Amino acid sequence: MEIKPEHLARASCQNIPISTKHSVEISRNLRYKTTVQAKQILEPVIALKKALPYYHFIHDIGHRAGMSTGRYPQKAAKEFLHLLKAVEANAQAKGLNTSNLKIIKIIANKASIPQTGNRWHRGTKRTHLEIEVREMTDKNKEKKSETKEHKEKGNKEHLKAPKTASKQKDNNSRDKP
Repeated sequence: MEIKPEHLARASCQNIPISTKHSVEISRNLRYKTTVQAKQILEPVIALKKALPYYHFIHDIGHRAGMSTGRYPQKAAKEFLHLLKAVEANAQAKGLNTSNLKIIKIIANKASIPQTGNRWHRGTKRTHLEIEVREMTDKNKEKKSETKEHKEKGNKEHLKAPKTASKQKDNNSRDKP
């Protein structure tokens, strides 16, 4: 399915001084969520209220309440929140409805390490961030609800399978003396 560029909005940041590993974990947690849901995930992380679950970079990370491993990547979460606001502003400038935006692409890539003239290599964490959102139309929401209903209906139907002809013959033969 090809997505029309009129329904897309993009934003990117280059050479942000945040950890690439934290950025990858945040990206994984925000992908395919709406922008409203993404903000609800990031704001408690910045306020140190709720930890962000980590799935890939989990070596020597302790357990958190309600999840296996997690951290509070505040600096990276602030940059992602800034990027979300930027992509919403871009979408609004294109005339899209900002309450129906879904993140379809969010990428964190490692940037080049800056070269300094001395032996001290401070501030060498650099990351490129890119986000792309799509406006969810009413048709997309209707299709999504129809597929859920179809799946639920299909799951219930196979549980109530009709009796086959051979089982019905067996039942009839038992009734007769």
